[in-house]
Amino acid sequence: MTIKTLMTTAAALAISATAAMAEGETIGFSQIGSESGWRAAETTLTRNQAEERGYQLQFSDAQQKQENQIAAIRSFIAQGVDAILLAPVVATGWDSVLEEAKEAEIPVVLLDRQVDSSDDLYLTAVGSNLVHEGEVAGQWLADAVGDKECRIVELQGTTGSSPAIDRKTGFENAISGHDNLSIVRSQTGDFTRAQGKEVMESFLQAENGGQDICALYAHNDDMAVGAIQAIKEAGLAPGKDILVVSIDAVPDIFKAMADGEANATVELTPNMAGPAFDALEAYWVDGTMPEKFIQTESKLYTQSDDPAGEYEARKGLGY
Repeated sequence: MTIKTLMTTAAALAISATAAMAEGETIGFSQIGSESGWRAAETTLTRNQAEERGYQLQFSDAQQKQENQIAAIRSFIAQGVDAILLAPVVATGWDSVLEEAKEAEIPVVLLDRQVDSSDDLYLTAVGSNLVHEGEVAGQWLADAVGDKECRIVELQGTTGSSPAIDRKTGFENAISGHDNLSIVRSQTGDFTRAQGKEVMESFLQAENGGQDICALYAHNDDMAVGAIQAIKEAGLAPGKDILVVSIDAVPDIFKAMADGEANATVELTPNMAGPAFDALEAYWVDGTMPEKFIQTESKLYTQSDDPAGEYEARKGLGY
């Protein structure tokens, strides 16, 4: 038997061993809720990934309440699951329940959001660099506006969540050197389309019917889509009278871009489960410890990037 054949055989056995170990594993998934199209896509892709890999997925929808997530995690621990996926609704308040999971020797993987806990309480975190997402959005706006005076209104995400904190920080970092850019109003829209519309209506009323607003920055696309409706109902042209930049890259924002009603979005991939399961499989096989943060790409899309085509490619992904 040749060295090449031995290596091929060894690789095949290793893959087989990984698959055998993973087969039938039970994984608890505490999801924030379904506040946005992006969140729904993350849930769909996580279910699909689990099914493809032969996992039993115990799913819990927290309906955007931390107490529901903590109860779900404790239930997963009591069930003796093999791993826990957690998309945390807020950054703080996790120490006790993560300690309980650690004592039970159940690895926890964070999805798309961070927690303010010691990193020895979880195996790894999969997500975007949320500060960088905000910086990409802010830099796009600075480039688009140039030297023009620009009054910006901001729709923040859920108060206390890491995306709301970090996407705000990143955006402010990007525009800090531009004296012509200023955030004049900022309020949470709780990452929902309905709240995005409602808060934007108040912004428009407070800013001369929207005449004094140059741009909208939304921490996610769903709030932006709601705000776009409010802008149209106020008799203004979103994407023209008021520039619109947001984050997530969900199908509906590409439709808005194709219609000229939104200008730019920064992608947050909903496939966090793939890298999470890869890390868990390596850990289960031989105790391989992953990096504490597995970063996904933050790609900028504008109206020049075939938004109609992007909409068609994404609309069946569960958004």
